[in-house]
Amino acid sequence: MRNSSSSFWFLPTTFILVGIPGLEAEHIWISIPVCLMYIIIFLGNGTILHIIRTDTALHQPMYLFLAMLALAEVSVSVSTLPTMLGIYLFGTTEISFEACLLQMFFIHSFSIMESAVLLAMSVDRFVAIYSPLRYTAILTLPRIFGTGTIIGLKSIMLMVPLPILLRHLPFCGHNALSHSYCLHPNLIHLPCGDISTNNIYGLFIVTFTFGLDSLLILVSYGLILHTVLGITTGEGRRKSLSTCGSHVCAVLAYYVPMIGLSMVHRFGYHVLPLLQAMMANAYLFLPPVVNPIVYSIKAKEIRRGIVRMLSEKRPRV
Repeated sequence: MRNSSSSFWFLPTTFILVGIPGLEAEHIWISIPVCLMYIIIFLGNGTILHIIRTDTALHQPMYLFLAMLALAEVSVSVSTLPTMLGIYLFGTTEISFEACLLQMFFIHSFSIMESAVLLAMSVDRFVAIYSPLRYTAILTLPRIFGTGTIIGLKSIMLMVPLPILLRHLPFCGHNALSHSYCLHPNLIHLPCGDISTNNIYGLFIVTFTFGLDSLLILVSYGLILHTVLGITTGEGRRKSLSTCGSHVCAVLAYYVPMIGLSMVHRFGYHVLPLLQAMMANAYLFLPPVVNPIVYSIKAKEIRRGIVRMLSEKRPRV
């Protein structure tokens, strides 16, 4: 440990991560579904990225935003992969202080990107329903790529101060975390100094990103419903709403586990460790596992692309 000028606090060299409390002896067996989840994540999202990249007919706003979402989800999974496999496959529960801060930075940055992309996708659906004839004229390729660039830069810039603030806090002997990976709401409970600045900035990030994004998504769907109700034919209403089904599933798969995990961090002292671990795993695995499955089923163009890809790989007799 690196001692500070004070004998009462220190900057820890490592943090202790946990798997599923009470089931440590079964971690090697739990690693099987964990590895399966990662395979589904990388295979499913990788397939969607490949199809969108290779099929020029899918170079449309909806699918380009879907590619951004898949890329962000894969990035979150890559960020957690080393510690998750280390715990369940090799029993490695320690992570260095610097590696923990780096993992926290990447997880939260890509999570902020996910939320912003979901908002962009809701705006995309509104424009497609409200003004279908001007859809491609409004959402041009430069605007889409500009939006992606702004989302990426905003996420990184918002997250840069958090690791810096944590490095300047005193730790007083506590270095055990509650999850299999490093999250800021979990890390912030360990220092013994004044964490008001961290709490205020953390609240600002949550409000400015997840809070504002979710509010604007609700507004977008309010406008979508208002527009759909103005369509005279029942068939037209059903067709318009059907284009939003996949996105609604993606929003629910993202925000429901995130809200649940936030509640766990807020009332963590009164929640069973097993429930904390399950909520953390749901937050990690549910969106990137569910979204490729939903879009593969609901989006005809993605489904056709998968069939085309499989038929091309089939050996010719």
